[in-house]
Amino acid sequence: MAVYDSFARFYDRLFAPAERRFLGRWRQETLSLIPEGSRLLELGAGTGANFEYYGSPERVVSSELSCEMLGFAAVKARGNALIQANAEELPFAADSFDAAFATLVFCSIPRPELAFADLRRVVRPGGRVVLLEHVRPPGLLGMMFDLLNFATVALIDDHFNRRTAEVAVSSGLRLIENRRKLAGVVNLIVLENPE
Repeated sequence: MAVYDSFARFYDRLFAPAERRFLGRWRQETLSLIPEGSRLLELGAGTGANFEYYGSPERVVSSELSCEMLGFAAVKARGNALIQANAEELPFAADSFDAAFATLVFCSIPRPELAFADLRRVVRPGGRVVLLEHVRPPGLLGMMFDLLNFATVALIDDHFNRRTAEVAVSSGLRLIENRRKLAGVVNLIVLENPE
């Protein structure tokens, strides 16, 4: 968390070029896969980069572990509730949400299998989970990501070689679709919480 607290004031400027070129479009695509009128949970809201793409949910809770990130997100809030929460131990009752999503978050969760287990608990059966994540790409590029991972974990606690869709499925979620972007470096992963 300390890494992201120190990152908070630079985050928007650091990602601005990527947001303009492709990331903003991918965020919008991610949120378009959430059914309208949902009770919606965002994991890892960061500084609020997704808020403008929320659409028309019934209610939105935006969770984030970093207090500093939440401070920047509060300025962008659009009626969504902001909550400091650990994705591995969500402070919500079972079946509280119809859908949940995260963008560029599961790379930094220490134990993603615990976060997926808690998502299964708080998202109603039949509910949707949508993720936009950078992951380990296939082939030679994947081996390069394995090497890069040593540095990214040490410097910013970011796992560049996660196999997020596989971890989600092994945690009990059902894979609906996996849209690969940038030669598989980024995946838009659509999942369902089984009935």
